[in-house]
Amino acid sequence: MPDFARTIISFLVVLGVLVFIHELGHYLAARWRGVHVDVFSIGFGRTIASWRDRVGTEWKVSWLPLGGYVKLHGQADLADIPPEELAQLRPGQTFHDKPVRDRAIVVAAGPVANFLLAIVLFAFLFATHGRPIPDTTINAVTAGSAAEAAGVMPGDKVVSLDGEPIRRFEELQRHIQPRAGQSVSMVLDREGRQVTVRITPTVRPGSEQAPVGVLGVQGGGARFERLDPLSAIGAGVAQTWDVTSQTLVGIGEMLAGQRSARDLGGPIRIAEVSGEAASLGWVAVVNLMALLSVSLGLLNLFPVPMLDGGHLVFYAAEAIRGRPLSLRAQEIGFRAGFALLICLFVFATWNDIAHGSIGRWVAGLIG
Repeated sequence: MPDFARTIISFLVVLGVLVFIHELGHYLAARWRGVHVDVFSIGFGRTIASWRDRVGTEWKVSWLPLGGYVKLHGQADLADIPPEELAQLRPGQTFHDKPVRDRAIVVAAGPVANFLLAIVLFAFLFATHGRPIPDTTINAVTAGSAAEAAGVMPGDKVVSLDGEPIRRFEELQRHIQPRAGQSVSMVLDREGRQVTVRITPTVRPGSEQAPVGVLGVQGGGARFERLDPLSAIGAGVAQTWDVTSQTLVGIGEMLAGQRSARDLGGPIRIAEVSGEAASLGWVAVVNLMALLSVSLGLLNLFPVPMLDGGHLVFYAAEAIRGRPLSLRAQEIGFRAGFALLICLFVFATWNDIAHGSIGRWVAGLIG
């Protein structure tokens, strides 16, 4: 299959599954709390295919596959609903008829579904392909690199950095990247004896404006161990928690200026990574889907109006005050949240274009 076609198909499959599970969480929670669902849509814009189930919910697939939505019955403010539609509302099944607890459950169910999906996918991988047993052994050292200058050798195993124990190669990368030009103490296990070296990460070429430290080593090899189903579920929970905490740490480092914002990607990068994963096989695709599911669930929990987390903040304020926030306050919040999301989308897309394969292709044309 051509690379472009594989990238598009894998992107649609990965994003479609994640969006479906997210919206399914909202849908199931709404049915559980007695809220009728008018529409369940995968994608936005013009409808490609649709059908209506026995309870009156319209299920449809739309042509723009960059998300989806569940339209809850009576979700709009009652003052904004025309009288003819107001008369057709189902008594006791509208979203605004429900207490704040039920509304919060329906909203939170989407991100929760994404976390549950990640747990299931990780558990499936650990039970079939095996759980990776992490290793910090260095397989190769680049000539002329900071690692070679410090005396690091292939076969060395990193024990700690600046006194912090290292269990996985990703932890080494996270520690080194924000420390370009800073001396780092590294403890190595070399044939059973510990060796301590001082190493100063160099600046990755092209990251001079926001320096990213590199050592010039390759490694991170791991062996895989299959788990029984119960142990796989426990390991899936632990892995999902680990990915969540690592993501939050990475976001904190970006906000603090310790990590380059170039690592922030959007739809184009997701498509590129999906295509790369598809070329590596089903294990890579399932692993990517689990990682993105955690990211999607976490993103939607951020306290930004327009996202699920923003709605939960409004509901928390309503529960504390005993009444909802004013419509004016909610409108201002939604407008600010919408502007923030648009800015974030534009910035992430610029990152994808400028620093991804598209940017490299344009740079190659310009020379």
